Amino acid sequence: VLGTQIDVIEATEDREIFSQKLAEINETVAESYTATTMDQAMEIAKNKIGYPVLVRAAFALGGLGSGFAADDAEMKSLASKAFANSSQIIIDRDLRGWKELEYEVVRDGSDNCITVCNMENFDPLGVHTGDSIVVAPSQTLTNREYFMLRKTALKVVRHLGIVGECNIQYALDPVSERYCIIEVNARLSRSSALASKATGYPL
Repeated sequence: VLGTQIDVIEATEDREIFSQKLAEINETVAESYTATTMDQAMEIAKNKIGYPVLVRAAFALGGLGSGFAADDAEMKSLASKAFANSSQIIIDRDLRGWKELEYEVVRDGSDNCITVCNMENFDPLGVHTGDSIVVAPSQTLTNREYFMLRKTALKVVRHLGIVGECNIQYALDPVSERYCIIEVNARLSRSSALASKATGYPL
């Protein structure tokens, strides 16, 4: 396999491994758990995280089968839809209102690493990227926030061992510098095309 190795792809796609990998470098993901049964999903939503929660199908593109649940009835409905698309679902803490940001990163086999572009969703977390406007480069970050997230992006990509193009998505609290990592795509994504067009950099 050329470029990013299979175990690295698995680490970015499996939420539990991903969380463990980030903990090794003192970075955090949004509080999140996976479930493979309805009973497990209900227990997580009600007692581990607490409503409201974000429910999504694992291993699904474009937010397929995702939504917010505020109580048991909504949770059962959303979980049923998510399980129809995947054998595993992901239940996340609700971070609606936080900024959603993304950095496109390229790393080669010699550990040279650059951030090509950063992007900011016009809408806060809670509106899926595919339904939102994305602005490149970001317009509302302070210089300190920009470089804090850039430094983190390089650290995470190097620690995971990604080779090639990838992107890292963040949730950033608009009233503090608290942030968490939503996900890392160890591949080109739809937003990579936007970054390439916005910068003229051939991703």
